[in-house]
Amino acid sequence: LPAPGPRPFFSLLDEALSDEIRRQIARPFWIDTVGRSNLIEIRVEIPGGVMRVIARRSQAYASNSHIFLLWMGGSSMVLLGVAILFLRNQIRPILRLADVAESFGKGRELDFRPRGAREVRKAGHAFIEMKRRIERAMEQRTTMLNGVSHDLRTIITRFRLSLVLLPQTPEIDDLQRDVDEMSRMLEAYLAFAKGDSGEPAAAIDLRALLEDVRTDVERLGGHVSEVTLEGQATVTVRPDAFRRCLFNLAANAARYGDTIAITARQEARWLAVSIDDDGPGIPPEQREEVFKPFVRLDDARQDAGGSGLGLAIALDIARAHGGDVALYDSPLGGLRATVRVPA
Repeated sequence: LPAPGPRPFFSLLDEALSDEIRRQIARPFWIDTVGRSNLIEIRVEIPGGVMRVIARRSQAYASNSHIFLLWMGGSSMVLLGVAILFLRNQIRPILRLADVAESFGKGRELDFRPRGAREVRKAGHAFIEMKRRIERAMEQRTTMLNGVSHDLRTIITRFRLSLVLLPQTPEIDDLQRDVDEMSRMLEAYLAFAKGDSGEPAAAIDLRALLEDVRTDVERLGGHVSEVTLEGQATVTVRPDAFRRCLFNLAANAARYGDTIAITARQEARWLAVSIDDDGPGIPPEQREEVFKPFVRLDDARQDAGGSGLGLAIALDIARAHGGDVALYDSPLGGLRATVRVPA
């Protein structure tokens, strides 16, 4: 027999075949399972010589494919279960972070503590820091605007007192109207710049809110023909800000139309409030322009008063809620303004 060669590493065939020959034949032997790729050679010492056997490699394997498939299927199920548990534990903090970011964009506060993998926790801490910076910037802006408004109101009040002490002449009346208009414009500018970001969101009765808007519009001289509510009557918004948004749109409709209709309806996860009028309307190519601050149309909708900030404030409030404002043609013949916010 040849000298024993080095045993191949990771060779199940060599080990199993050697064990079987040693157990069943119990004679000196020599095997080669790596010399030729498709053949194996076995030499067994017998009385009077050496028996040499050459066989195909495929004949040395036992067919246990069903056991192999069971092992593969079982191990795959175990690994799949571990992977699902791992991914669920890692995805849950990401979904929580997304919910908190979405709620912050809608003006709602949710408790949040970063969890999960290191990268997810790092993203959570970055979001918290960004949120603090935004809130700090908004607080500083509000404080500055409050100071500016106080100083300007003081000056306007002095103007009014001085005008009251002067003899009442047509010129003084004109100055008084100018001061009143300046005061209204100042309030509109400050309302637009400051916004209502500090107001918390709360669940309100939408029907009562629409009736309040109807009363305010009719107090201005407008006529609201109908107020319709379709779907649930409770919605979570910033009450004062949302009311201001609807009032600005309704007041704008009352300024240019004789009849106003207000319709609110639930659309899946959205609340849509439409305000229709029978006024002259706005050409489609100019409907994006009217949302810009201080823009007044000179043709179809001459602005007889105001500061040109009503629609800009309404759009700003709607977007602060995570929604939007769009203008369409109204069934009444004028303009339809639709506010969509998450319900």
